[in-house]
Amino acid sequence: MASNTSKTARASVRAGQSASGALSVLGEYKYLIPLANGRFAYVRNLTNGKTTHLKTDSDAFVEEVRVLAAAGHGAKIRAELTALHTASPEDGWDATEKRLADAGVFEG
Repeated sequence: MASNTSKTARASVRAGQSASGALSVLGEYKYLIPLANGRFAYVRNLTNGKTTHLKTDSDAFVEEVRVLAAAGHGAKIRAELTALHTASPEDGWDATEKRLADAGVFEG
């Protein structure tokens, strides 16, 4: 991941930031910010404060979500994926959740 982010990317992240510095919508932290009809997403890692731009079918995406799930955020991420699929079923979030589940991300 390049250390230089675009002004648009920084603005997207800042737009949802609360005073505590974490992305939130109505008081709920958001781990995934969908982009390009589900092909990409910003993944907000609240354990280290970094936001990464990843392709949702990449190994890097799986590993980033695995780190969050291991830190106890797996159920929330799974709920976000379900909500994303409900809001935009054509974007393939159900397939993304299945790929993560098949990789064992949400286990343990």
